[in-house]
Amino acid sequence: MDHIIGTDRNQLQFLSLDQMVPKDSWARVIDLFVDILPLEELGFKHARVGKEGRPAYNPSTLLKLYLYGYKHTIRSSRKLAYSCTINVELWWLLHGLRPSFRTIAYFRKENAEAFKSVFRRFVLMLKELELIEGDTVAIDSFKIFAQNNLKHNSNQKR
Repeated sequence: MDHIIGTDRNQLQFLSLDQMVPKDSWARVIDLFVDILPLEELGFKHARVGKEGRPAYNPSTLLKLYLYGYKHTIRSSRKLAYSCTINVELWWLLHGLRPSFRTIAYFRKENAEAFKSVFRRFVLMLKELELIEGDTVAIDSFKIFAQNNLKHNSNQKR
């Protein structure tokens, strides 16, 4: 009995990226959400194209990458840059662009306040669509140091 074999790697195939990304993919949701945002109003730098020098990446492109990485727990700028080379959904989402890890890191650093307003709008949109109730509060990166030695503990006597 023969084994199951795949297709020949050297065979020329005609595929579109749109066919390779599922219709219910989060990449499509992120693409639609970022396209309706007024990036200049939210405070993103380089929202207007300069007249001199090499043009910057469109902030919407890098925002899409960052939101995709946040959804899929890819936080490191180096891992995001690597994902741009191997992930088909990111090829589709970024139109084949592959920003460097430094570009991603500087974008995150320069637009920290704008990110907060984007996340606020995203939560409001999810509430309007009734995808979330908004009753639960989540805290991210909250550290509590547990210590119960005699100097620091609280009990009924104290």
